[in-house]
Amino acid sequence: MKHSELIKLLGEMSLEEKIGQMCQLVPDFLGKTGELTGPLGHFVLNGNETKLLGSVLNANGAENVMKLQDEFMKNHPHNIPLLFMMDVINGYETIFPIPLAQGCSFEPELAKEGAQVASKEAAAEGIAVTFSPMADMVTDARWGRVMETPSEDKLLNYLFAKAMVEGYQGDDLTKKGNIGACIKHFAGYGAPEGGKEYYNCEISERTFMEDYLTGYKGAIDAGVTMAMTSFNSLNRIPSTANEWLMKKVLREQLGFDGVLISDWAAVGELVNHTIAQDEAQAAELSVNASVDIDMMTLCYSHNLSKLVEEGRITIEQIDECTLRILELKNKLGLFENPYKDASVEDEKKLILCDEHRQKARKAAAKTMVLLKNDDKILPLDLNKSTAFMGPYADNRQIYGAWSWVDNENAIKTVREIAGERNIKVSFAKGSTVLGAKNRVKSYTEQMTEQEENKLLEETIELAKCSEQVVLFVGEYRLQSGEASSRTDIELPKIQQKLIDEVSKVNDNVVLVVFAGRPLVLTDLLPKVKSVLYAWFPGTEGANALMDILTGEQSPSAKLSISFPRCSSQCPVSYRSFSTGRPSDANAEFNYASGYIDCPITPLLPFGYGLTYTDFEISKVTLSGNTMTENDTITATVTVTNTGGREGEQVVQLYVQDVKASVIRPTRELKAFKKIKLSAGESAQVELSVSEEMLRFYTRDMSFKSEKGLFRVYVGFDSTTDNFAEFSLV
Repeated sequence: MKHSELIKLLGEMSLEEKIGQMCQLVPDFLGKTGELTGPLGHFVLNGNETKLLGSVLNANGAENVMKLQDEFMKNHPHNIPLLFMMDVINGYETIFPIPLAQGCSFEPELAKEGAQVASKEAAAEGIAVTFSPMADMVTDARWGRVMETPSEDKLLNYLFAKAMVEGYQGDDLTKKGNIGACIKHFAGYGAPEGGKEYYNCEISERTFMEDYLTGYKGAIDAGVTMAMTSFNSLNRIPSTANEWLMKKVLREQLGFDGVLISDWAAVGELVNHTIAQDEAQAAELSVNASVDIDMMTLCYSHNLSKLVEEGRITIEQIDECTLRILELKNKLGLFENPYKDASVEDEKKLILCDEHRQKARKAAAKTMVLLKNDDKILPLDLNKSTAFMGPYADNRQIYGAWSWVDNENAIKTVREIAGERNIKVSFAKGSTVLGAKNRVKSYTEQMTEQEENKLLEETIELAKCSEQVVLFVGEYRLQSGEASSRTDIELPKIQQKLIDEVSKVNDNVVLVVFAGRPLVLTDLLPKVKSVLYAWFPGTEGANALMDILTGEQSPSAKLSISFPRCSSQCPVSYRSFSTGRPSDANAEFNYASGYIDCPITPLLPFGYGLTYTDFEISKVTLSGNTMTENDTITATVTVTNTGGREGEQVVQLYVQDVKASVIRPTRELKAFKKIKLSAGESAQVELSVSEEMLRFYTRDMSFKSEKGLFRVYVGFDSTTDNFAEFSLV
């Protein structure tokens, strides 16, 4: 449909129809009137809301979506199709590793490929828009939704958000298999005080503008079609009502011109935030902030018409919101093809197909991080008697909290994969995931303490007579995710006891950890020889894990987020700032920045990760020792694989602004390159630094670089001391 035709359609629509486009509800509402029952009992429909609805969330299945679309359109005055949306976060039916794990690959193209697979499957089931990617920068592992971000680092967040949007949307939204993407959560949602969900965020203007906006910008630069408001408040104003944030920053500064949607019920929650007296004022504040769609409240449908009559909002504002929604539907081709790509035949062909499974398997192997490997116990020597133990050795729940798995049987366990490959290992469960005393939502596995003790005793006996043990442990899948913030991010106590007891009777223990966040491993690392962090790897996670454990694949991932030494060290990040009293690790006691009972540094730093081979890196050399704003400095190192097998290494470049008008991070990731080398092979790696990379918000809030001395660090993680210096003149 031409733009002129959209304008004509807008002019023909009644005010009630326009308001309908600005409302999104779940499909349970369709065809209903009056007071609803069950979980939706607090909703009271006045009459035409569901007949004029603009979009629906969480309806899927090609046959179902096509039926809903047919029934809806035949009763709509202008036959405007519904827009079907869903949270497709890290895969649809074929589940990929959680986004935080994907960030560890340091391969944005991997995330793009995963998004393409997800979009094809979701589109076949009638989904036109996904509420993904999330680009919230997170440094506090206590926050449950840390699993949804690619990284604590702004460069990785930018690159992965951009790649995922490109994967979902392709170059033409009307093409089969492409769906619209929605960047979230705007903005600063990843920095809640104390890691508490849905809470206030205190971020300085400089930090917010320079660091937190970068990830969202990656999605916007890729042409993302939608953005979602965040639940948190910023500058003590909830995002959904923050006119400066949405209009000045998102739309004007970042150049976003798409549809802005609230998060679930966020418009109505403005009353709980105490900045709106009632739902009418909540609707008024949200429209003034240019929020186009009200998700899962009736604030817009019940109040916007009256607000226009009273002059509290204008018909022009309604028209702007409605036109943006119509333009999105037009970009998706819905006026010509209301079903988009919904197809029963494609559902059967695409969902969990071999091609998609293979891509998920590759992604899972690329995202597992080897944290320790003493005596090179990995890959496993399967000629030795081996025991697989722990609550995740025979467990299908190795997918993240946002995975919509209709059939858990599509996921195979480690035990099943070992059997398929005829790998001779003994098995023991060891423990349940959480133990008898727990209060975690949706966790159903129960044993008495007596049964737990018997299980542990049997496991210890097997460990005694095995030459090597692999312990598969981790948090419960719903211990991370939305509304799953935690004050204690250690492994469940019952699993800590299992590790303690097994490590007492066997010196060759490999720990495999499934998790949606960095867990505290401080006390566990010394007790085992090797730790492989598998995250929640998804549908093909067990297959990928066996590839790594047996040496068919070598781990290559690096931590995209720092691991704390204890829960109370959060938030923690490699991007620390200089202080007037820096810590001195060699001093017996000094008045310095830090703690008296814990080092100030992370347990495991950003960018860290081992492989099955060894690498050496030369001193960094620069192409010059001065640079003007029109020049580029090239940093060069030689990387050598000194081990006995092929492997991949991520060469990372960090920059430090030695002196500036405001305090700068001690180092920031500015470039990286992943290389593959055969045993004994060397390669020269060049990474460039431009003047643009040196810009920041100066003392007067100008975004620019300042002349002076810079250090360029190049190494294999964020703690490298391999540096050279240049001056910007």
